[in-house]
Amino acid sequence: MLELLYEDESYVAVNKPNGLLVHRTRIAEEKKEFALQMLRDQLGHAVYAAHRLDRGTSGVLLFAKTPEAVAPIVKAFEEKQVDKAYYAIVRGYTPETGIIDSPIRPDKDHKHKMPQDALTNYERLGTVELPIPVGRYSTARYSLVKVQPETGRMHQIRKHFAHIRHYIVGDKRHGDWRHNQMFREQLECPVMLLHSATLGFIHPETGSPVKLTAPLPFHFHRLCVQFGWEGALQREGLGQLATLGSGMA
Repeated sequence: MLELLYEDESYVAVNKPNGLLVHRTRIAEEKKEFALQMLRDQLGHAVYAAHRLDRGTSGVLLFAKTPEAVAPIVKAFEEKQVDKAYYAIVRGYTPETGIIDSPIRPDKDHKHKMPQDALTNYERLGTVELPIPVGRYSTARYSLVKVQPETGRMHQIRKHFAHIRHYIVGDKRHGDWRHNQMFREQLECPVMLLHSATLGFIHPETGSPVKLTAPLPFHFHRLCVQFGWEGALQREGLGQLATLGSGMA
């Protein structure tokens, strides 16, 4: 069962766990469970995806409950009227703040064929150095970052942090396999550490502001505590852990 974060007559939001696709795709026909199908069965009526998250990304996922409610919220996403904040654990010590301004080259199966402009802002919230050798280094350094993308390109955050060589831990496609392997084997973390924590928008029907917050999944929260980042989580309003089972591999 999906963890519900918000529900009214027109919209419903869930905390999507790592590894769950939003809806069926032709590259994942073998998968039997999708967030859209699970939420439909959970609520007992149809729902319509307002946006998407990558399979490996956890966090806030918004759906419309009627066909009429889809268009205005999709338009809000397209016109950059939705505030989004993600959190990630990345390789190395990033600068304290940064703006990644680099076009995104679409994947082969994407409808867009030309590179698209993309802009990502980030802020470093914490660092840690682990006495674990990875590659040719005797220790391994990581940063906790808050990420606020201004555009919404496919795999934008993952590709942008790969572009600046601060790969997101657990990213099998755009990350660093050596660090992914160390986290799996030494730290017992098998998931990608990218979480969509907050989503804010003006409700298309009421005109009222809505801010949705998704608690961190188990592995992400556990590592933040282990790395001494509890204070950063509290300051960001992310001290709460997701309900048991949400976001767990």
